[in-house]
Amino acid sequence: MTTKKNTPKTKTVNEDSCPCEPDAPGRKAVGVDTEIKASNLRRLSRIEGQIRGIQHMVEDDRYCADILTQVTSAQEALRAVARALMRNHLAHCATHAIRSGSTEERQAMYDELLEMIYKNAR
Repeated sequence: MTTKKNTPKTKTVNEDSCPCEPDAPGRKAVGVDTEIKASNLRRLSRIEGQIRGIQHMVEDDRYCADILTQVTSAQEALRAVARALMRNHLAHCATHAIRSGSTEERQAMYDELLEMIYKNAR
């Protein structure tokens, strides 16, 4: 049985292959850092609870300003998850594509990153 102390903080990425498989069916990431994944899952679980709480507030006709405060809190929590995911994508997939990819792969990554930034900047 392995203890958490023996688990490395980050996984090393094979320089010969991208940790993400953008062309694979379902576009799955491989080599995802288990601690980052666990952290994101914990955050999403808390957010799920926040959303359920907001739903109950609406059902109970709570004061609108109080509901809006909770909505803003949930939105910020989702933004934190998005930042963590973007940081991981930049550190692994984007870095690999930009350093090692063909001209087309680099251009596709630049386009993907710009699209991600535009969508998340709203």
